[in-house]
Amino acid sequence: MIRSELVQKLCDDHPDLTGKEIERVVTAFFDSVTDQLQQGGRVELRGFGAFSTRERDARKGRNPRTGEAVDVTAKRVPYFKPGKEMRERLNV
Repeated sequence: MIRSELVQKLCDDHPDLTGKEIERVVTAFFDSVTDQLQQGGRVELRGFGAFSTRERDARKGRNPRTGEAVDVTAKRVPYFKPGKEMRERLNV
């Protein structure tokens, strides 16, 4: 599901709200999650899962076209751990 499909699904489920209102809610939710992760925090949605970040060390990589070695800098990457309820629903 992509963002526009999510907005459309919410519009279908809540006809009393306008598309612009739902778009603002979805944008605010994603912005809040991103801001929290950017500050090094964690976002937990009970029954769904938890978003956090993980540190990746600097390393040597390879350019797939040329095979040339390149330096890859250290960075933080987003990480999602599904909650127990989600895992159970997926493995019925």
